[in-house]
Amino acid sequence: MSLQIGIVGLPNAGKSTLFNALTESTQAEAQNFPFCTIDPNVGRVAVPDMRLEKLADIAGSLKVIPESIEFVDIAGLVKGASKGEGLGNKFLANIRETDAVCIVLRFFADSDIHHVLGSHDPLRDKEILETELILKDLDTTEKALEKAERDSKSGNKEKILERDALKKIYDRLSEGKKAKGVELDEKEQEVLYKLHLLTDKKYLYIANVADDEVSTFDYEQAKKTLDLSEDEEIVAISARIESEIALLDRSEKAEFLESMGLEESGLSRLICKAFEALDLISYFTVGEKEARAWAINRDTLAPQAAGKIHTDFEKGFIRADMVKTADFIEHGGWSKAREKGVVHSVGKDYVVQDGDILLFKFNV
Repeated sequence: MSLQIGIVGLPNAGKSTLFNALTESTQAEAQNFPFCTIDPNVGRVAVPDMRLEKLADIAGSLKVIPESIEFVDIAGLVKGASKGEGLGNKFLANIRETDAVCIVLRFFADSDIHHVLGSHDPLRDKEILETELILKDLDTTEKALEKAERDSKSGNKEKILERDALKKIYDRLSEGKKAKGVELDEKEQEVLYKLHLLTDKKYLYIANVADDEVSTFDYEQAKKTLDLSEDEEIVAISARIESEIALLDRSEKAEFLESMGLEESGLSRLICKAFEALDLISYFTVGEKEARAWAINRDTLAPQAAGKIHTDFEKGFIRADMVKTADFIEHGGWSKAREKGVVHSVGKDYVVQDGDILLFKFNV
């Protein structure tokens, strides 16, 4: 199943235009009025990785299969969504299934594009969005806590643990803070995980800026404006420009970006940042049939990495041949890499690193 990231924002923040550009499509109806996107639009987007094409060229692979992320464009969120305003409840049910959240904030002023609150104010918009998510989580947690309090009266230790964990989560949310970051032990974390709370996800902020502000965007100032922590990421994009770039072929894209003073598209940066936000790395399998990227969590062991391909690979794991991408490229493939001694046999305790090329050995 692909990783999923929800694209959220106030109406007319640029979500659907951004989604169209991401998927190089017009699936999401971008119109100048609220709630034009009623059902969630889902588009699968390849994760850019120049290494993969180089590996495929060297191996003469017939197919190149990059890793992908699914972006979900959901109806615009408004104040009161947690209580069902606008399309709030439908929206919040859809985002609950995603792995992370991209919050689109309008940084540009344009009298021709209506702002649902009458003026653009990125900090205000961010606070509205996050408050609605917190309020919905508070409602979810409160209901779970009421049940846990009833169940804990039996004296069952598991029920008491659940109740106490839910109380900690509820208290944090009541303070207007996201669920992520609440201090819980390992067993209490399991209670949090089962709730699938909206504010227990990774967040990535997107500044939708005017066309002429992309190359000069002040990231440090934007983070201060939005009161973001050092480890919170923001990406500046002109959704309108990106939607135009998406319709160009590769050579035209390069020329267009150069004319704008940009090395890469905002969408490429966004996709890579989204990948990083989920703390993912890629390993590769490379052969004549295909060169393929596989996304795994950082610090994944070799058997579990093999399980990404097929559960039988993990169950029957024996060992894996491993070569670093740089060595594979330098020596021109598996054969020369083996001759030069840069292919290593790794076992069950090997922690897979970003850019490893793996050939798994397993029992069926």
